[in-house]
Amino acid sequence: MDPRTPWQALTRPRFPLGPWPWRAVGYLGSGGLVGAVAGAVFLVLGVFSLFLVGLPLLLFAGIAVGHVERLRLGIADLDPVPDPHRVPAAPGLAAWLRTRTREQATWRELAYALLLATVLWPLDLLALAVGAGLPVALLSAPFRLAADGYETKVVKAYLVTSYPEAFGAALLGAVLLVALAYPLAAVAGARAALARALLTPREGERQGGIGEVIASRARLVDAFEAERRRIERDLHDGAQQRLVALTMTLGLARLDAPPGGPLAEQLAKAHTEAGQVLTELRELIHGIHPQVLADYGLGPALADAADRSAVPVDADTSGTPRLPGAVESAAYFAGCEALANIGKHSGARRARITARHADGVLRLEVEDDGRGGADPSRGSGLTGLADRIAVLDGTLTIMSPPGGPTLLRVEIPCPALSESSVSSSPRTASSSGRG
Repeated sequence: MDPRTPWQALTRPRFPLGPWPWRAVGYLGSGGLVGAVAGAVFLVLGVFSLFLVGLPLLLFAGIAVGHVERLRLGIADLDPVPDPHRVPAAPGLAAWLRTRTREQATWRELAYALLLATVLWPLDLLALAVGAGLPVALLSAPFRLAADGYETKVVKAYLVTSYPEAFGAALLGAVLLVALAYPLAAVAGARAALARALLTPREGERQGGIGEVIASRARLVDAFEAERRRIERDLHDGAQQRLVALTMTLGLARLDAPPGGPLAEQLAKAHTEAGQVLTELRELIHGIHPQVLADYGLGPALADAADRSAVPVDADTSGTPRLPGAVESAAYFAGCEALANIGKHSGARRARITARHADGVLRLEVEDDGRGGADPSRGSGLTGLADRIAVLDGTLTIMSPPGGPTLLRVEIPCPALSESSVSSSPRTASSSGRG
C-alpha cells in the first residue's frame, strides 16, 4: 500500500528517492506564503475592526483560510479532506450567516487562521530553511566560488577560499540534504495532522450530518407515500365513480334500444368496453396502494397478494404487527414484485412467502422451486425496489443459483407500532366507502 502521509512515508526504505521530501518542502513553503498573506490580511482587518468596520470580515476570514488550507492539505495528506460546514437550510446571506455562526467548525477555522498568521508560518519557514536551505547553501559552494573567483562564505559563517574546501562543503550538503529530509517530513506531517484535526469535521459533526441525511430521506419517503395515496384516492373518488355512472348509463341505454338493431350492437360494445376499463382501473388503484394494506397491515396484504398469484403460494404472514407506513408499503411491493417475477419467469410450480418482525427488524422472504438464475440487473423491477428499501436502511438479497431454488430476502429495521398509533394514523379512505 502506498503511503498516504509523510509519517507513513518515513518508514519506507526508499523515502529519500521518493516524492515525499518534495511534498514536505512544497507544503511547508506554501504554508509560509499563505501564512504571511493571512497575517497581512488580519493586520488590516484588525485595524479596521477598531472602527467596527472589519469586525464581521475578521470573524469570517477563518472560513476562507480554512478552505485554502483544506486544498493545500492535499500536498502532504492524500486522504480525502471533507468540508465540515453544513448547507444552510434556506437561501440568502442571513441564513448563511446564522448557520456559520452556530457551527463549531467556523470558530475552529478562525482559531487556526490566527495561529497560522502569527506562529505557524514563521515555524514553517524556519523548518524549511534548516531542512532544505542549509544543505542547498552548502551544495552551492563550488558554484559560488567559481562565480567570485577568490573566496565565498557558506551560510554567512564559513569562509571558503579553495575548491577542495568548496567540494567538501558540497559533500556535507549532500549528506545533510538526505539526513534532514527525515525531520523535515516529520515536521510537515505534524503540520498536516494539526490542520486535519482543526479543519475537518469531528465525529459528532459527521453523525449530525448523517442524521440530517437520514431524516431527509425519511421525509422524501413519507412524501412519496402521501402522493401515492392521494393519486389512489383521486382515482377512486373521481375517475372510478364516473366510469361506474357511465357503465350504468350505457346499460340502461341498451335496455331502451330496439333489440337486434345496429344501435343495440354499438351500445353493447360500448358497455363491454366501459366495463373492461372499469376493471383495469380498479386493478390499477389496487396496485397503487391496496386498501387492505392501509386497513389491516402487511400480513393480510401479503396474504391477499398470495391468493391472487398465478403460481400457488403458501403464505406465512400471520402475527406480523403494524409497522410504519413506508416500511409496510416497501415490503408489500417487494413481495408483489417477487411473486409477479415468479409467475412470469421462474417456471415454478409452487412458492412460499414469509414475513416476520423480531428484534426490531422486519424480515420478508419469498422462495420458489423454479429454474433459478434470476438477475436483478436484467430489468426484473427489483433494482428500483432495492433502492427504495435502501432508503429505509434496509437490504434486499437475492440468492438464485442456476437450477434453483430462488430466495429473495428483505430486511428492514423498524419498530412495531402500538395499537394507539395504528388507530390514530390517518387512512386514505374508510373501507366502507370503497366500491
